[in-house]
Amino acid sequence: MIDLKSMYSQSQEQILKQFNVQQAEGLNDQQVLQNQKKFGFNTLTEEKSKSVFKLLLEQLNDALIYVLLGAVMITLFLGEWVDAIIILVVVILNAVLGVYQEMKAGNAIAALKQLSNPHAIVKRNGQTLEINTSDLVPGDLVILEAGRNVPADIRIIEAAHLQIDESALTGESLASPKTAETLSSKTDLGIGDLHNMAFMSTLVTYGRGVGVVVGTGNSTEIGKIATIISEEEDRKTPLEIQLAELGKTLGKIAIGVCVLMFGIGYFQGREVFELFMTSVSLAVASIPEGLAAIVAIVLSVGVTKLARQNSIVKKLPAVETLGSVSVICSDKTGTLTQNKMTVTQFYTFSDALIDDFSTIKTSSSQCLAKGMFLASDATLEDDVATGDPTEIALLMFADDLKLNRQKLTDSYPRIGELPFDSERKMMSTCHLLADETREIYVKGALDSILLRSKYVLENDEVIPLTDVHRMLIQEAAEKMSDHALRTLALAYKRENSDIPKTQYENDLILVGVVGMMDPPRLEVKDAINEAKQAGIMTVMITGDHKNTAMAIAKELGIATDNKQAISGVDLRMIAPEKYNDTVTECRVFARVSPEDKVNIVKAFQSKGNIVSMTGDGVNDAPSLNAADIGVAMGITGTDVAKSASDMILADDNFSTIVNAIEQGRIIFNNIKKSVLFLLSSNLGEVITMLIAVVAGMPMPLIATQLLWINLITDSLPALALGLDSGSTDVMKEQPRKLSEGFFANGGAAKILIAGVLIGLVTIFGFWHGYNQHGYSPFDSNVPQNVLEYARTLAFMTLVSCQLFMSLSYNSIHHTILNGGLLRNKYLIGAVVVGFLMQTIVLYIPFLAEAFHLQPLHGEGWLWILGLGLIPMLLNEMVKLFRK
Repeated sequence: MIDLKSMYSQSQEQILKQFNVQQAEGLNDQQVLQNQKKFGFNTLTEEKSKSVFKLLLEQLNDALIYVLLGAVMITLFLGEWVDAIIILVVVILNAVLGVYQEMKAGNAIAALKQLSNPHAIVKRNGQTLEINTSDLVPGDLVILEAGRNVPADIRIIEAAHLQIDESALTGESLASPKTAETLSSKTDLGIGDLHNMAFMSTLVTYGRGVGVVVGTGNSTEIGKIATIISEEEDRKTPLEIQLAELGKTLGKIAIGVCVLMFGIGYFQGREVFELFMTSVSLAVASIPEGLAAIVAIVLSVGVTKLARQNSIVKKLPAVETLGSVSVICSDKTGTLTQNKMTVTQFYTFSDALIDDFSTIKTSSSQCLAKGMFLASDATLEDDVATGDPTEIALLMFADDLKLNRQKLTDSYPRIGELPFDSERKMMSTCHLLADETREIYVKGALDSILLRSKYVLENDEVIPLTDVHRMLIQEAAEKMSDHALRTLALAYKRENSDIPKTQYENDLILVGVVGMMDPPRLEVKDAINEAKQAGIMTVMITGDHKNTAMAIAKELGIATDNKQAISGVDLRMIAPEKYNDTVTECRVFARVSPEDKVNIVKAFQSKGNIVSMTGDGVNDAPSLNAADIGVAMGITGTDVAKSASDMILADDNFSTIVNAIEQGRIIFNNIKKSVLFLLSSNLGEVITMLIAVVAGMPMPLIATQLLWINLITDSLPALALGLDSGSTDVMKEQPRKLSEGFFANGGAAKILIAGVLIGLVTIFGFWHGYNQHGYSPFDSNVPQNVLEYARTLAFMTLVSCQLFMSLSYNSIHHTILNGGLLRNKYLIGAVVVGFLMQTIVLYIPFLAEAFHLQPLHGEGWLWILGLGLIPMLLNEMVKLFRK
């Protein structure tokens, strides 16, 4: 990696000597070969993309999947081939959905590689050549021209009005003026302040220059970003972590239940083979086989829904992570702001300070807009603009004041000009009018133009410039500067005949001053306020200047006090042990580097926050990659930012992030409802089996029946719970903590209560099946048809309990009457379909025979429906009691 300080602080002669290059000749062929062997090609090292097979293995590397694969082995051992195939299909479906989303994600390093221009103009062997940028080597003399990308990191040794748009790298919306002068080595300057350096992938917008290549490939600033991205470890989302923990827990429970059952049965003196089959059946009962597929489907549906709302999510688990976000770290330029300079205020001696352009304009304001347009080189046609962003803003200003730019161009042909330079801080153009007179318009820094002005335009009259005029216009400019506006003044004069260019800027008539900025997006303030009400903090991270960033932050409600802002230079001076505490107290981070952005994100993460980072530039890519949720802009975002992100905003609308967070919260709540329902149902099955075994009864349910319930009857309501449209109340809650899992806030108690109720009611149904025929479950020599009838009653009672209980789970805290049940038509449909499928299994002979069931008559159905309602009604009473 190059030491930037050693480059910008050395003189041009020292740089040329260091790379052993003659300014008039450039490198010779031998030097090029030597440097190429030493430094390699000017390309970025790409990370090898993962194969489909490897992606598939990664999807299968999950504790819950291991549990399901264990269930496949058990069912195969039991000879239940159909059940084994169904579970295997669930596993494959889950993996395929994950791989599909991964395949859609791009490679950030590859996108970085595409940024560089394919050709560069260099001087070699005393000749000017156009070569592939990949062939550039340190020491090459590169010629920079307007419209070309900078092909490598370059120390500038010649600059003629050179300006470079570095917004993609620094986040600063204004083009950076460049110079060949040596900068001081006493200050640790940020990238945006290195005015004698040009960086790979930035765009020359004005002028020309010559520079020495000092960094190529991974040694460039872009290369550093590529390295940061490639070295960043993949972080698991909260949902992935919780599902992995749940899978491990279920696996342990399944093993524990098997051991417990076997131990109890062994001491009861039961037959070993029967005991083993019973233990295996109970293990099957404890595993919610449909959970993995349900979660994958719910997330996929969430991805589709978000896509319709302009949020394109690249990885399925990222959907849920959105709901956990507690901090949004946002880039300023192009994300919070419009990424286009705009005149927001102007002052003339006739208009005073104006910020509402819809008010009546005086001739002075018309003169100000006309002169600013005529003294510009930018173009703007049908929203397609070229040139310096500041000058584009002046063209838009002319449009705002209803000037006909084409008519002005025709009526005021330019016949002479003095280009802007850093010493004069002005630009002048001379125009020939129809009556052969000349009008000269001069735009530039107010202080410079004041020194050249002798008159002012006030109320359509040209009068002498006084100290009062100076005070008034300087006060107006200071007010603009207080709002972080960049000011630009205009003066003009008329001449009856041709004059030399040296006289263009003497005895001017001062017209006024404009203030411009990159304004906030209109919808952002409301979105930030909504996020604040939802307990989500918004933080601005930008490469722009501190004052500019703070002005925008105050306007948007991100920060209120200047103490909440810190610059990158000050950030890097903080002691490591105080870094995280200091960072998390700030709300605005200005003039920061890509590395700083990553460290800021990690500081907030260290405090237990789930961090979203939004951005659109190359400089945002490492922090997008490091954040829990990286959000790139779809329209203005670079390919690099999009590739490094987890989500892309198709409309570049900051408020879309807040909408996506709302959907993320709803999706997590839905998944939690599904998980709690499935685990309650499975616990009911386990308790049913345990009570029977401990009490010495026959098994109330066989393995085939348990698998049918887990894969079909349970899964439909669980899936329907996952598809609930949710309530807007979720945005009135605080963000979910990282440590908060499925069992938090009474989740474990809810599972236990529901599971115990379902288990007890099912055992009662099993006992009642015997009792109807005059037998007891503890009797010996019970006829097979009685046992099958009792199991049928237990099977149907269990399913009835679960289907009715799912209605109660539509809202974890609210009762059925006020929990929005009618909103979830999927759930009502799932319950109806569930009962219909149970009827089909019960009354189609070959299915009834396969599941060892007997048909039920009217009284049996009344018992099933009556018993099935008991757990749901008691659960609703618990909700009311808690309330």
